[in-house]
Amino acid sequence: MKVRDAVLADAEEISVFLQELAALGKRSLPSDEAYVISHYIAHADKVRCSVVEDVDGTLLGLQILKRASEGNTYGVTAGWGIIGTHVRPSAGRRGVGRALFAETFDAARQAGLEKIDATIGASNPEGLGYYEAVGFRTYKTNEGSVSKCLELTAETAPVPK
Repeated sequence: MKVRDAVLADAEEISVFLQELAALGKRSLPSDEAYVISHYIAHADKVRCSVVEDVDGTLLGLQILKRASEGNTYGVTAGWGIIGTHVRPSAGRRGVGRALFAETFDAARQAGLEKIDATIGASNPEGLGYYEAVGFRTYKTNEGSVSKCLELTAETAPVPK
């Protein structure tokens, strides 16, 4: 597996696996190419948007890290990071999320982020477990979602690559 920055040419393939996730009930946000570009690859508040590709070039996952701006749609404190992780259904349990987060963790530190929010659907046990495994802890619950936070202190250890 190889982690790299997402580029505009990835939008179509990302859209395909986001639609696969939506069909399985694991995603409720839009999944079209325009959304992928505007909310992930080319988002104005983007810190990093990474993809993982297999040896044959197939995209296995996507992770976006944005800096929360005032009045953001997620209700996250301005200045925190906002993270989203999406793994192609056929690539689950292969280390895709960990590989992505190792790169995102470094980007968060370089950007000077102190906290990162991950808001996950309450009915998504894989997502909740993933964020817990990489160090996020629940700080609030909403109807239908759980918000987890990772505090980036001097003691916060990076995720093993």
